[in-house]
Amino acid sequence: MTSADNEPVAKPLRWVGSSRADLRRFPKPVRVVFGQALFDAQTGFKHPASKPLKGFGGAGVLEVAEDEDGNTYRAVYTVRFAGIVYVLHAFQKKSKSGIKTPMVDLDKIRSRLKDAEQNYAHWKIQSPRAES
Repeated sequence: MTSADNEPVAKPLRWVGSSRADLRRFPKPVRVVFGQALFDAQTGFKHPASKPLKGFGGAGVLEVAEDEDGNTYRAVYTVRFAGIVYVLHAFQKKSKSGIKTPMVDLDKIRSRLKDAEQNYAHWKIQSPRAES
């Protein structure tokens, strides 16, 4: 999506559940990386640190992981819907074994994705930008 002067136009960003409050508790360097990744998604680009989250059918649900002071932080968002980006979950990975996303977090992401689908259906009816 671009404006008349060929500048990228940012899609709206919606925060699902506690994702915004959770992300705000992260260290500043992590918030900067995640903020850039979300802005990239809003303007139709993919941040180099973003990768598809396994188990969600392709590249519609993306994850950004960032390490800081020996801790790993993750943010999960979806670009599955035209004209809007939903942030589904932001969390600090607690498990010290492996890189696998814990089941409790995957369940939360699935639940919030369903919430985003419902919100999108409502938003699409009301928004003239939804088809962009």
